[in-house]
Amino acid sequence: MENKKVLVTGGAGFIGGNFVQYMVDKYTNYDIYNLDLLTYAGDLTKHQQIESKENYHFIKADITDRDSIIPLFEKEQFDYVVHFAAESHVDRSITDPEIFMVTNVLGTQVLLDASKLSGVLKFVHVSTDEVYGELDFDPSTFFTENTPIQPNSPYSASKASSDLVVRAYHETYNMPVNITRCSNNYGPYHFPEKLIPLTISRVLNEQKVPVYGDGENIRDWLHVIDHCAAIDLVMHEGVKGEVYNVGGHNERTNLEVVKTIINTLGKSENLIEFVKDRLGHDKRYAIDPTKLEQLGWKPTYTFETGIAQTIQWYLDNKEWWEQIISGEYQNYFEKQYSI
Repeated sequence: MENKKVLVTGGAGFIGGNFVQYMVDKYTNYDIYNLDLLTYAGDLTKHQQIESKENYHFIKADITDRDSIIPLFEKEQFDYVVHFAAESHVDRSITDPEIFMVTNVLGTQVLLDASKLSGVLKFVHVSTDEVYGELDFDPSTFFTENTPIQPNSPYSASKASSDLVVRAYHETYNMPVNITRCSNNYGPYHFPEKLIPLTISRVLNEQKVPVYGDGENIRDWLHVIDHCAAIDLVMHEGVKGEVYNVGGHNERTNLEVVKTIINTLGKSENLIEFVKDRLGHDKRYAIDPTKLEQLGWKPTYTFETGIAQTIQWYLDNKEWWEQIISGEYQNYFEKQYSI
């Protein structure tokens, strides 16, 4: 493959960070540009092993800052844009919806304008299954790419809005775009406010693990490396203008996930503490990934192998997450869960 320039927005976050490493290692002849504002969940320490590589570049910038983004695109002439940068935590969106609308909607529009002006080959917008709303507990029902968009939280509403803006740029300007919508990701470098790393870190510290409501809400879990492979495929092979759902067919209740982690670590289930349910808490997410599988993608991780590997990663990398859960993050945690 000839040399290409790939801009990854939000490359200091969890999924974007794993994607940056995946691309730097796989495509040594591609220049991978990691653009991130380094907000509370942005962390560059995860990239220490690739910082010295010639095909890795970091740019600190705000995707909503048109005066910075447009000249950057004019200068670098990126071939591909893979857009992860977003405010992504549902709980935070309930507390402060405005920043989600500004970053996720207006930031996406700025990137689209820059991409249109500079003529990128493909704009891949990484979205979420949460834009579809919720499913009931019937195990035969799944989200497909044709499921109506019915977001139920400020976060998912902001992502649904950005999806529609991306679609509009394709329909109006014939921009070469794809939208991917994934189920819940897990794996290395997951910020410790999300369910799996939160549970691991608190169990290891013999602290209570908060579980919303009765813990019966169901999520479909996707290993982040399987997600990276899916986005790579869509970037290169996705039919322009199409949406692709990325799911692992690994449905678990939140309580099952928490108990799996506790039991794997040999701790007591007495650490579980049920707390008041989250506002607008969707019952179930589950994705039918048939369309993407027809393009040539298959997940390589079962939940059993993936969660075991993830738990081991957190055991081996305590220094990384311990520095995160100290300080300001802890203040947020205590406010959010009132523990």
